[in-house]
Amino acid sequence: MEKHTAHVSKKKIAAVKELKDLLKEKRTLLIASIKNIPASQFQEISKRLRGTVVIRVPKKNLTKMVLESANNDELKKIEEKIGDSIAVVFSNSDPFDLAADFIQGKIPAKAKAGQVATEDIEIPAGPTDLPPGPAISELGALGIQVQMEKGKISIKQAKVVAKTGEKISKGAAEMLGKLDIKPFKIGFIPLAAYDIKENKLYLEIKIDREEAILDLKAKYAKALALAVQRGYASEDTISLLLGKAAAQAGRINRIMTGEPEPEAAPVAQSAEAQPEVKEEKEEHASASEGLASLFG
Repeated sequence: MEKHTAHVSKKKIAAVKELKDLLKEKRTLLIASIKNIPASQFQEISKRLRGTVVIRVPKKNLTKMVLESANNDELKKIEEKIGDSIAVVFSNSDPFDLAADFIQGKIPAKAKAGQVATEDIEIPAGPTDLPPGPAISELGALGIQVQMEKGKISIKQAKVVAKTGEKISKGAAEMLGKLDIKPFKIGFIPLAAYDIKENKLYLEIKIDREEAILDLKAKYAKALALAVQRGYASEDTISLLLGKAAAQAGRINRIMTGEPEPEAAPVAQSAEAQPEVKEEKEEHASASEGLASLFG
């Protein structure tokens, strides 16, 4: 009886070998979604990162085959992130630095009819490059008032053409395109990463640099207040400690000499300004807690 063996193309064999070699050579493996990224934008992002990353878009079964062949229980867990429209990225960068590069590297994209608005999409007031003609009625259909200025259409008042969570209408999408308004940002969306060097798996990667910086500033302020209260001397606290010591020395001197305590200068505030000041104090209370009382 003749035996039949499954034929595996040389192309697939080469692809699997390359992925296995990259898994051995690089520090980071990152799985990213490339859903809804047009080919031109994909090429643009790949070109920007050329030299720092290796991007491959293999079939799901090939990717899973490579992960399973690694005999690494942690790495196998990343299989749950392998779906359709997935890119496999290899790099020597730290996983979170790599993810941040992708998030910051998103590029503006035009709206398409039927897309869901992630935030309010507005057509701003002001002059446009649109000549008079069909565009006037198209804008009118969207509830936008116009006027003519120097032979071009000018929009009288800004208008939201799609609210957060709403689908963008065909008319709104076409007008946004004519006005060259690109309300979306597209790019690789990091889903999971594996630090090959440290054997650490990150199944959820959420990067928000602004939020992280604010959080670090708040924690720094609390740590600084605690360090000064404890009398811990460092480059960051020495000036505050010296100021605190000078204030305490002055207070002791006034007690010994019977000199009265200086009165705090009144701060003039209008009735309108007071609520704003109160709100600002509440906002920064947690960050600067303890600092205000360091000098009595």
